[in-house]
Amino acid sequence: MRRFENRTVLVTGGTSGMGTAHVRAYHGEGARVVIAGRDAEAGTALAAELGDRALFQRLDVTVETGWQAAVAAAEDRFGPVSVLVNNAGTQHPATLVEHTGRELWDATLAVNVTGPYLGIKAVTPSLRRAGGGVIVNIGSTMGHGGTAYFGAYVASKWALRGLTRTAALELARDNIRVVAIEPGVVSTPLITEPPAAGYPAIAEVYSPEPYAIPRLADPAEVSELLLFLTSAGAAFATGSEYVLDGGLLLGPVPA
Repeated sequence: MRRFENRTVLVTGGTSGMGTAHVRAYHGEGARVVIAGRDAEAGTALAAELGDRALFQRLDVTVETGWQAAVAAAEDRFGPVSVLVNNAGTQHPATLVEHTGRELWDATLAVNVTGPYLGIKAVTPSLRRAGGGVIVNIGSTMGHGGTAYFGAYVASKWALRGLTRTAALELARDNIRVVAIEPGVVSTPLITEPPAAGYPAIAEVYSPEPYAIPRLADPAEVSELLLFLTSAGAAFATGSEYVLDGGLLLGPVPA
């Protein structure tokens, strides 16, 4: 029997990048998958490709009523949610903190922190109805230190770590586990495409060559860790953070 047979999984940011890889991975393991995202064309096409066990639901993670609608759609189609993957995230152009506009700051934290908070709030009653489940927040290694020119993004990923640990404590007696995955640099549009007109893509200015595993991660590698952490095999893990960065946080290997 596949690991997620007859379980309902909701993935935010599911219409591109890591989100699409996660959707495909869960579907391949038998799950009924809700593809939540803002790109209706891509989401509808992916759901049609995957068939009856997939549903696209348009969702802006910063809108609370949108979350309520997404959970209701998931339950109407598939039943209570067993797994929530707070995958949706945003990056911003490189800028000094003193030059970071309030609009950019607010927009970054709205997606990267408020979005997961609203997701936990909306999905928890459904997880209880399922008898328990797992919430995974997709963070970043940039939540483990300071990175010049990315103050808003770094702050958002530090905040997500605290939210993960607090939710894990609060939901423990409901049989709901909460964990975080903190990838390094993954080959997704967030990295390979410019964050805004006139700015270089992160992949153009970052080189993995000095590090232990000198390449970008493939989204499917993050999906493999995600599947394990939300499976019965990881039943003893909660409040934990899992760094998957090819040795980035270790620093450069000796020459």
